[in-house]
Amino acid sequence: MDEHGVGRRAVAVRVGGRVQGVGFRWFVLRAAEAGGVCGWVRNRDDGDVELRVEGSPRPVAAFLEAVRRGPSGARVERFESLDVEPGGLERGFRVVP
Repeated sequence: MDEHGVGRRAVAVRVGGRVQGVGFRWFVLRAAEAGGVCGWVRNRDDGDVELRVEGSPRPVAAFLEAVRRGPSGARVERFESLDVEPGGLERGFRVVP
């Protein structure tokens, strides 16, 4: 149980559209740090961005809404998310190659 008395939620996300070359990963990093969730984000070779996030359910939901909107220069055309088993992402959020 976390500080809100509920379990952890983990989500794998893939975002498509104009999401590379527009500061999307750095926007995701700032949103994660502001929301207190952990995980990682990276560009994919096919032009999409993928990420994994883990934390308390409410902050994760708020983070996912921010990612769905994206920064002003981005255009999110596809947003796919899948709840996965939590584990292994204890602290911090990072941009990975």
